[in-house]
Amino acid sequence: MNYTYLLINLGVIFFPLVLSFDKKVHFFSKWKFVFPAILITGLVFLIWDILFTKLNVWSFNPDYLIGVNLLGLPLEEILFFLTVPYACVFIYECLNAYFPKNNLQKYSLAVSNLFLGLCVAILFFGYNRWYTLINFGFLFMVLAYVEYVNVEFRFMYKFYRAYLVSLIPFYIVNGFLTSIPVVMYNDQQNLGFRVGTIPFEDHFYLMGLLLMNIYLYEVFKSKDVKRT
Repeated sequence: MNYTYLLINLGVIFFPLVLSFDKKVHFFSKWKFVFPAILITGLVFLIWDILFTKLNVWSFNPDYLIGVNLLGLPLEEILFFLTVPYACVFIYECLNAYFPKNNLQKYSLAVSNLFLGLCVAILFFGYNRWYTLINFGFLFMVLAYVEYVNVEFRFMYKFYRAYLVSLIPFYIVNGFLTSIPVVMYNDQQNLGFRVGTIPFEDHFYLMGLLLMNIYLYEVFKSKDVKRT
């Protein structure tokens, strides 16, 4: 039994949880929107995770796990879909509270179109690799939906800002997970290109995970406003 992955999870959520009671952000008051978004997104990504484990897209090093498994996944991997989204949505709300101006929103669609084009290009060359196919296919669908179907509210500039800041802890956490390694990737199922020890696809896995969480979070907030 080893607590490495569990401690990484606890480290991810510790400061966001403690700082949730910050007087300016009041993140705790938004939990009723945060946790449903995390739950729904987590269920989607857990199905994906179970599939990828069965397809040997990735595997988990038992030397760094406590040994408790649910649905064929380590408990720590399931907790990942709570701790990481919570921390990222917290970053999103902190930036919104301390830097509320949204002057660059008009450029967000152009940025999204670039990412949509990137998804199409990578899918063209990497469609025969499971991680690449599902990762970029999912991101394309969610991003296209948010930008072209969702017409109620616009938040993509704020999303991209939060995503960029989230990359800082992402490199630390994923750096540990992939260099120890706790999570082992099968390069037959990805592009084989890494930033340090982190697969290229992981950057867009984070983007898809964060985008779905924040979109649902904003949906639940907007519905609450309408009721009041």
